[in-house]
Amino acid sequence: MTAIQVNGKTFEVNADPDTPLLWVIREHLGLTGTKFGCGIAQCGACSIHINGEVMRSCVYKLSMLTNKDKITTIEGLSDNLAHPVQQAWAEVDVPQCGYCQSGQLMAASALLQRKSNPTDQDIDNSMTNICRCGTYQRIREAVHLAVQIAKNPNKRKA
Repeated sequence: MTAIQVNGKTFEVNADPDTPLLWVIREHLGLTGTKFGCGIAQCGACSIHINGEVMRSCVYKLSMLTNKDKITTIEGLSDNLAHPVQQAWAEVDVPQCGYCQSGQLMAASALLQRKSNPTDQDIDNSMTNICRCGTYQRIREAVHLAVQIAKNPNKRKA
């Protein structure tokens, strides 16, 4: 048994230490918002936060965690979709097929934790997740709107 902290709760997991966190999160904890995409850490559909840093859970093994590590999944970003990135995503209507969006949201929220007012170039450099629908322009617009929402929660897109 391995104790892990996910979204502010501690879970006991009975899984092989080589099990990727993606499968621990989805299969053992039932948190299915984190998606499987490529399985080789390229597409970012499986992005989660570990101690606030965005990680690709498809290649991050259970054995790589320490007992102090804190995992946040898309389900833990906020309780009521109140996170500025979630609000901006909805307001800009970013998702098309939606499959990559939980990973995109996790990458964007990690970016905004590191850089509170990113430039287009910062967004392009940090948001390496792949969207097969090509919603990159709306993603960039939503990240900029999330900055405004974080600064003034009552501000909305004009």
